[in-house]
Amino acid sequence: MALRNLTNWDDPNITEENKQKNRPEKSDKIMGCLGNFIWIVCGGIWQALGWCLAGLLWCITIIGIPIGRQCFKFASLSLAPFGKEVQYGGGAPSLIANILWLIISGIPLAICFALNGAILCVTIIGIPFGLQCFKQAKLALMPFGAEVI
Repeated sequence: MALRNLTNWDDPNITEENKQKNRPEKSDKIMGCLGNFIWIVCGGIWQALGWCLAGLLWCITIIGIPIGRQCFKFASLSLAPFGKEVQYGGGAPSLIANILWLIISGIPLAICFALNGAILCVTIIGIPFGLQCFKQAKLALMPFGAEVI
């Protein structure tokens, strides 16, 4: 689903003034950028490397290349998670890929992300970063059929 459909900007009942109110402010963008920078320093780089390692291992086989490509997409999400949401969906092919993924790579990645999140949530300052880790842990369990918005 495109972002445009989620905001209903094509709705004729929404005025230009309401559109301006719903857009993120400049300070929100700056805080998201700052949050992403701190995120990379506090462990985001390691999570991205975890996704890359899983992607490389999947790409060793020809059958696993589509799954490996998905891992690389989520590695880029791991580098800048603030301001992005994950919407879950998918059909039968996603279910089969998620089952294979869960058995081979999903559980170890999810455990690592959850432990990192628990460690970050010990301090008040680390809670937003810990919540991002938990978002990544959920994504590590079922990445296929998920859409980043």
